[in-house]
Amino acid sequence: MHVLVVHNRYASAQPSGENRVVDQEVALLRAAGHRVGVFERRSDDIAARSLLGKAAVPLLVPWNPAVRTELTARLRAERPDVVHVHNVFPLLSPAVLAACADAGVPAVATLHNYSQVCPPGTLRRDGRSCTECAGSTPLPAVRHGCYRNSRLATLPLAVGLSLNRRRWWSGVERFLCISAAQRDVLVRSGMPPGRLTVKHNFVPDPGACRAAAGEHLLFLGRLAEAKGVRLLMTAWDEVAAGGGVGAPLVIAGAGPLEGEVAAWAAGRDDVRYAGLYDAEECRQAVARSVAVVAPSQALETFGLVVVEAMAAGVPAVAAGHAAFTELVGEGVTGLLHRPGDPASLASCIRGIAADPVRNRELGRAARRRYEQGFSPAVGLERLEEEYRTAIAGRSAATRGGDTRPGRGEGSR
Repeated sequence: MHVLVVHNRYASAQPSGENRVVDQEVALLRAAGHRVGVFERRSDDIAARSLLGKAAVPLLVPWNPAVRTELTARLRAERPDVVHVHNVFPLLSPAVLAACADAGVPAVATLHNYSQVCPPGTLRRDGRSCTECAGSTPLPAVRHGCYRNSRLATLPLAVGLSLNRRRWWSGVERFLCISAAQRDVLVRSGMPPGRLTVKHNFVPDPGACRAAAGEHLLFLGRLAEAKGVRLLMTAWDEVAAGGGVGAPLVIAGAGPLEGEVAAWAAGRDDVRYAGLYDAEECRQAVARSVAVVAPSQALETFGLVVVEAMAAGVPAVAAGHAAFTELVGEGVTGLLHRPGDPASLASCIRGIAADPVRNRELGRAARRRYEQGFSPAVGLERLEEEYRTAIAGRSAATRGGDTRPGRGEGSR
């Protein structure tokens, strides 16, 4: 097939799991013999704009007419079989869907977050879960300044969501949710269930599984409140007060709590703050882990680090909500703690490290789970299946004279 991937790349200052997923899918498709083009914008490029250009960026969030013109021309020239849309914020905008309609090319969209029903895409406000805008107007997000704690910064996202909701829901043949938990939330929020399917992210095979018992427990991710970093520090203090688990905690990542984490870890023998790892360092750290710890307090749409641990034959300790409950088999491939409960997290950490024989069994089961559900072969099969479904759906709609919004030439 001929596929055109559309993606607004996130800023490189903080490693992006979404950028990585997009790059891996492009490489996977090309390796399988598909012709894959990329139409992208980069958030890094905003810094090079003039002051006027930077000031204009919020106006492009709801609609970027230049992108529509450019993408339409490319689609008409190249005639791909399908367009695969990922992130369109802030420089692409939903104008990419109008371009697909103009050129008569079916679109598939991977939903990496909750931006279809929540302006910042997090379903989180003031440190707590929030679904006030889901299935309703996004005005509460503006009132609370949910994006970057700013009403002004939130406004373009809310306007874009209001103006383009019907275009998204009618202009995309297949929405690829990355977990069943995410799909459930979106269906309850009013998205068309017939177009929402679950396609988990895949993870490349690291090539080797954990060979020994593991040297440390590992937190790998953004150092932010929503990711459960403070929860983990509290739980680890409880573990340490009880004599520890015979292995240190390694925390790797960057984010707003970096200074707090570094100060907490300083001078301790049982904790090491490693800073930001590159890709190879991440693979090595995971493969040497007793367990990967993912105590996120947010309603995660996926858990990439958990699946990377599975691929290396390493069990996980994760929060027992959202996508983690379908990724981690309780007592089979890892342990689930009560979300937000440091005592429960501490108990799971002690439990995962207490019995090396059981830990190895959990790791082997995690590897089998990876092979069955998250390998490149499975990822490729699911991608091809969804592309074929989208192409067939568009062909059927064309034969039937589909008049849904966003389908006609020149529609806005």
